[in-house]
Amino acid sequence: MTRPVTLFTGQWADLPINDLAAKCGDWGFDGLELACWGDHFQVDKALDDPDYGKQRRELLERHHLGVWAIGAHLVSQAVCDRIDPRHRAILPPEVFGDGEPEGVRQRAAERMKDTARAAARLGVTQVNGFTGSSVWHLIYSFPPNDLTEIDRAYEDFADRWGPILDVFDAEGVRFGLEVHPTEIAYDFVTARRTLDAIDNREAFGINLDPSHFAHQFLDAAQFALEFRDRIYHVHIKDSRKRLDGRRSILGSHLNFGDEERGWDFVSPGRGDVDFEALFRALNRIRYGGPLSIEWEDSGMDRDWGAPDALAFVRKTDFPPSDVAFDAAMQASLRGAQDQFSPGHAGSSRAGTPHAGE
Repeated sequence: MTRPVTLFTGQWADLPINDLAAKCGDWGFDGLELACWGDHFQVDKALDDPDYGKQRRELLERHHLGVWAIGAHLVSQAVCDRIDPRHRAILPPEVFGDGEPEGVRQRAAERMKDTARAAARLGVTQVNGFTGSSVWHLIYSFPPNDLTEIDRAYEDFADRWGPILDVFDAEGVRFGLEVHPTEIAYDFVTARRTLDAIDNREAFGINLDPSHFAHQFLDAAQFALEFRDRIYHVHIKDSRKRLDGRRSILGSHLNFGDEERGWDFVSPGRGDVDFEALFRALNRIRYGGPLSIEWEDSGMDRDWGAPDALAFVRKTDFPPSDVAFDAAMQASLRGAQDQFSPGHAGSSRAGTPHAGE
């Protein structure tokens, strides 16, 4: 089982897709997970132009790249979120509109339906993204939370995502939630609750990104094992904690890369994620899909970091064994026993007598 290594293009959307594809082809990536922003994959064009998906694939193929998934994290965030002026910076103008919250949420939901249709036209069956959350602001329970409001948030999530998933089902496409702080699911407990809220619909699964588990002190490998039937896609990203008694795990309202942050994203292999344990877990659940590098490291040049991350994944990922080592040993012993069993042509009793006989 060889897992393709791709690059998620979301953090590279300032580059035209032609330029980025050329870079990634030269670096040796197997493909790209195309972000639905910048000019990398444009949902409206994919629906308006019947040749758009074919042209995107041909562009990638010229650089020996494939595509197995697209990322719609920005628009999908607005489906359940408490909309505020920050969303203007991440949403297409036609989705943000006048900024009236419910209108934004409804337009985002319609765009996610279109994203499933566009993915099908591209010929991929995986869309990754976020869900947003109406209750993330209640993460710290003071003033004391009304727990019925938490219950209502999961009902709201199911009500808003149910019609979206109907379209995903109709198009033969699956959605992978990147379990992540600020989303309706951000850890083991909330992931179970999220799946229960939508009656474990097959169209809704998980894009597993271990970097969002590391600074929560959670085990991404154990998460893969528990949710093995829902691991639809995997991001490769790393996070490093710097908790020295002065830095806070809460981030202190500081930008990524700030020296005083208690944790930060770093290039894969340079943080706290145990990638060997993760790859062993992925082997155990027989995950054969892409390992998509989502490269984020504020302290490293990205043109140096992306090929370095690719080399790390190539070196660290390994296929599962197709035979248990003790079974191989036993098979070898059985072969030796058969060779010297009575009546076997190679045995001493069936061949020339010993000198003393």
